Amino acid sequence: MDDLDATLIDLFAKEPRVGVLEASRRLGVARGTVQARLDKLSTSGVVTGWGPDLDPAALGYPVTAFLTLEIRQDSTDLGGHDTVARKLEQVPEVLEAYTITGAGDMWVRVVARSNVDLQRVIDRVLADPTIVRSTTVIALAEQVPYRVLPLTRTGNR
Repeated sequence: MDDLDATLIDLFAKEPRVGVLEASRRLGVARGTVQARLDKLSTSGVVTGWGPDLDPAALGYPVTAFLTLEIRQDSTDLGGHDTVARKLEQVPEVLEAYTITGAGDMWVRVVARSNVDLQRVIDRVLADPTIVRSTTVIALAEQVPYRVLPLTRTGNR
C-alpha cells in the first residue's frame, strides 16, 4: 500500500459516493488507475466492503453491552467456540464476537432497545448449553468509535 492507496481510501471513507471518475479528477490520476487501485485493495482484502455504515441507535437499539462468555470445554457433544459462534450468528442483536484470552473465552458485543430488552438478548445468548457463565458490561458512552482508517496513515507500509 502506497500514498495513492492511502489517499484513495481516505477519500472514499469521507465521501463513499464520490465515484471513480470524480476521484481520478480530484487526485489528478487516470480513471483506470483509480479503478485498478480500488480493485487491488478489494481483492487483497484491505477494503472489505462498500456498504453504508449503520448506527444501531438510529435503528432503535441505543443500548450497547459487552458479554464475556465462559464456554464449556469438557464436552465435545455440545461443540465449542465454533458452535457458539454459529448460534450467536442467529441473534440479530449480536454485532460481533471474538475468541479471547484471559478471563472468559469469548467476547460479544450486543445491542438492545432498552435495558429490559437487553435482558431478553442476554437470555437468548445464554440459552446455549455450551455457555456456562457470562458477565455483562453496559456501555455508557462511546469515546472512540470503531476505526481502521488511521492505520493507513501510520507510515508502516
